[in-house]
Amino acid sequence: MTIASTPTRAELRPLERPRFVWAIADALTLAKRNLVQIPRIPEELIFATIQPVMFVLLFRYVFGGAIAGTGTTYVNYLMAGIFTQTVIFGSTTTGIGLANDLQRGLVDRFRSLPMAKSAVLTGRTLSDLVRNTFVVLVMWVVGLLVGFQPQGSPLAWLAAVGILLLTSFAFSWISATIGLAVNTVEAAQSAGFIWLFPLTFASSIFVPTKTMPLWLRGFAEHQPVSVIANAVRGLLLNQADPTTVWAAVGYCVAMLVIFVPLAVRAYGNRAAR
Repeated sequence: MTIASTPTRAELRPLERPRFVWAIADALTLAKRNLVQIPRIPEELIFATIQPVMFVLLFRYVFGGAIAGTGTTYVNYLMAGIFTQTVIFGSTTTGIGLANDLQRGLVDRFRSLPMAKSAVLTGRTLSDLVRNTFVVLVMWVVGLLVGFQPQGSPLAWLAAVGILLLTSFAFSWISATIGLAVNTVEAAQSAGFIWLFPLTFASSIFVPTKTMPLWLRGFAEHQPVSVIANAVRGLLLNQADPTTVWAAVGYCVAMLVIFVPLAVRAYGNRAAR
């Protein structure tokens, strides 16, 4: 019977890799940690899916008959807006999840581990991106069941999905900043939604902006939610406008440039308390 030799210091030394590689690995580890919680708490995913389904059914069958002037069937007009609203509302879970981790003291435990400081935020936004992808796929099926008829090429559909996922990622960082700026989960939930309602309802998600009063129309036509919804709608209905598509991408990139540093700074301030 042989006795295993004690490993040397050189053998215990961690692999020498660039810092960004370790940061990515840490973020993926925490993203996996957030995703494995979904089967354990399926209610969160179920209710996140039920809400947009209710919007589809209400606007398709209750308000759809009274809304005209969209240039296509109302359900075709509606679904692009519902996809956009779904990923934007779904991004609020990022701030709520971070506020919950802070309240339970998990962030203090993460700080004691040899991991990248950015991993907590990046892991949370990536896991929420995966969840939003699943919800969008469910909504696509629901849309087909209620009469949605996408047009154009599958490549254009993939471009629309890409814009939706970029939107989800960008708004998740805004939500993260809000979640780190408040002190309770309840405050994160309220603050995460209250500023979204004017943007989503005063937009082209549900109705064309030309039906709005002039004083509201100028805001509604140029704010980011309308631009993103119009870009997605154009790609799904074979009416893509390159200018609108690039404007939607530009809005999302601008949000990331602004709110990623703000979220990282807010996280550093909270972790230092």
